[in-house]
This record gives sequence, structure tokens and C-alpha cells, in this order.
Amino acid sequence: MSTKLQALPVEERIRIVEDLWDSIAADQKSLPLTAEQKAELNRRLDSYEADRSPGRLAADAVADIRRKL
Repeated sequence: MSTKLQALPVEERIRIVEDLWDSIAADQKSLPLTAEQKAELNRRLDSYEADRSPGRLAADAVADIRRKL
């Protein structure tokens, strides 16, 4: 890591990362999906359409992950 970056307070570095991430998210169309990503999305969509299961709440999934840590 650059010495200049390390000199910044953590809060400022986090803000910079958030701003950078937001700028990447705004340009999503310039990052096309790979063939593997498209195949995985299609597989998941096919699975959903086959059983119409709404899945799980994110909070439940996160709680399960935390219990396993």
C-alpha cells in the first residue's frame, strides 16, 4: 500500500474505497459477464423456474454462516 494512503485516517480510506466501488457499479455495462457467469445465472434461473422456491431470507443465511464460523 502506498505510504500516502496509509497516512490517511481509516475513515477517509473507507470513503475512498466506497466512492471507487460506486464508480465501478455505475459502469457495470462496461464489464460484461463471462460465459461461466452467464451459465451459472441461467442454471439458477432454470432451478427457480422448476420449483418456484423463493429461497431464504438473507438474514437467515447470514445467521447460519455466523454460527458456522
